Parts: sequence; structure tokens; C-alpha cells
Amino acid sequence: MPNILVLHGPNLDALGSREPAVYGRLTRAEIDRRLEELAATLGCSIEFLQSNHEGVLIDSLYASQPRVDGFLVNPGALTHTSVALRDAVAAIGRPTVEVHLSNTAARESFRHHSLISAVALGVVQGFGAESYLLGLRALVTHLGESPPRG
Repeated sequence: MPNILVLHGPNLDALGSREPAVYGRLTRAEIDRRLEELAATLGCSIEFLQSNHEGVLIDSLYASQPRVDGFLVNPGALTHTSVALRDAVAAIGRPTVEVHLSNTAARESFRHHSLISAVALGVVQGFGAESYLLGLRALVTHLGESPPRG
């Protein structure tokens, strides 16, 4: 059974109240609950971490070895600024799907470039909370088609 780590980056602890016109009205807890339900139907286990601190996210990526098979990551604003987070994802080498609630390409120009995308398996954005569910489905499908890691 694949084990997935979901990382929620800075400010995602304020979902539901933070700019609901952009990020929707669901809380992070509600998104996590939906992910847990989907994980059960997909036959995978899932764990969650949210932090507003870059180092905590990076430490959790490294600490997840070897128990985690893949990552579902919404880096928040770190998407556009964190070479360190990008390097950790690349160094660990587990399949990673980057997700965003909003369509970052349709927002301010500083949000158009992701440092994480180049080391991710794929990116799902612009579908609100559904982005997380689509990303989880894609990641679990990929893990099912990949040879086991050694």
C-alpha cells in the first residue's frame, strides 16, 4: 500500500477564511478529510503536515524516508521563492505532485514561475480543493505503474 505525505505550505492553515474568492471556503481540515476518504478508496495511506516555516517542510521531507512513497505538495508562496524546498524534493527523488488551489498562471506575474515544477512529476492547479484530489489520484496511479523503489 503506497504511503503519501501531503505537505501544506505557508498560510494554508488559514484556508476557509483567507481570501475565499481566491482559495475557496473549505478549511485545510476539510480538504484533508476529503483526501483521507479518497485515499481509502484508492488503497493508500496518507499523512499530513502544514507549516508556515520552510525548514519544517524541508525537515519533514527528509524525515519521511523511507516510509513515504510519494509527496503531494502545495508549497504556497514557497513555490516561487524556495530553492531549498526545490532542492529537497529533487534530492529525495520520490514522485511529487505539486498542487495549487488557484490558477497561478492567471494571477500576479510573480506567481507565474514555480521552482518546484521542474522537479515534480506534474502540477494540478486552478480547481480549488479538487486540485488536491486530482493530484492524489495521479500520484497513486503513477506509483501503481512504477516499479517498487529499492
